[in-house]
Amino acid sequence: MKTQYYAAASLDGFIATEDDSLDWLFPLGNVNDTSYPSFIAEVGAMAMGSATYEWMLHHVVEVAAETGSAWPYAQPVWVFSSRELPAIKGADIHFVQGDVRPVHAEMRKAAGTKNIWIVGGGGLAGQFFDAGLLDELIVQVCSVTLGKGKPLFPRQLISPPLRLIGVQQFGPGFAELCYQVPKSVD
Repeated sequence: MKTQYYAAASLDGFIATEDDSLDWLFPLGNVNDTSYPSFIAEVGAMAMGSATYEWMLHHVVEVAAETGSAWPYAQPVWVFSSRELPAIKGADIHFVQGDVRPVHAEMRKAAGTKNIWIVGGGGLAGQFFDAGLLDELIVQVCSVTLGKGKPLFPRQLISPPLRLIGVQQFGPGFAELCYQVPKSVD
């Protein structure tokens, strides 16, 4: 079991525009032509930040048209938010706040032998990293630049550096980079 941050990012390192839009991503290709189908098949639990969850809420009609359901995930999802957010009927969603460590323990139990996906955003992935709980970063680098927006991983990570363990091309616009997160030795 691994805890993985799997995300798409612009060439200049942003996962969303300043107003949390992902509209730039969809014209670039079909998610089913990437590693996503095999990735999600190995996911047993998910963590999501409030901005990502709110994006899902605002796009429920499009999500339902594409997936056949207002909520596209069968896995339980823990949404980190300090605000009260509406639930989506029929979805296994747990609203939480605070330290990621006890929530990660709950997610591990729910995931069984499968992986945990840190859906986003970058700040939430950074909290899992800070707690020593992040094992991999899987980034699909897209062939566009945004100039500014929400950063992929708002942390300085210099020493020890991430370890590149995989590179794959998907179509003319995506390069997937898979990095192992080194564990610090105290």
